[in-house]
Amino acid sequence: MRTVFADTGYWVGLLNPRDRWHEQARSATQRLGIARLVTTDEVLSEVLAFFSGYGAAMRQSAARLVRQLLHDLRITVIPQTRISFLDGLTLYEERADNGYSLVDCVSMLAMKEQSLAEVLTNDHHFAQEGYLTLLEP
Repeated sequence: MRTVFADTGYWVGLLNPRDRWHEQARSATQRLGIARLVTTDEVLSEVLAFFSGYGAAMRQSAARLVRQLLHDLRITVIPQTRISFLDGLTLYEERADNGYSLVDCVSMLAMKEQSLAEVLTNDHHFAQEGYLTLLEP
């Protein structure tokens, strides 16, 4: 079964019909068909942070999505640990000239650990690291 990492931009686009990446996220989901998705606690935290200023209804939708993802057997959510944080911090420091966020760094390390090459994202930083991004403009 195909396994793909799902980044923040994918979840945000999928959840918000007004997001500029909504159609690309939906289309990518259809193209994937049956696939196993991998994400991290940090990505889900970033999704919740993104929607924190969108009002009560969208906050509830985001929280509902995160809870669904945590219970979906087709989705692996890698938990945040002190080690993942520190390893992400190290990569963050090493890539200071690239503008990567800490969440990007943790995600890239999780992808490397899981031997994943494809990522549902619109974030060009993943392409800079050699990953195939599946959300195209």
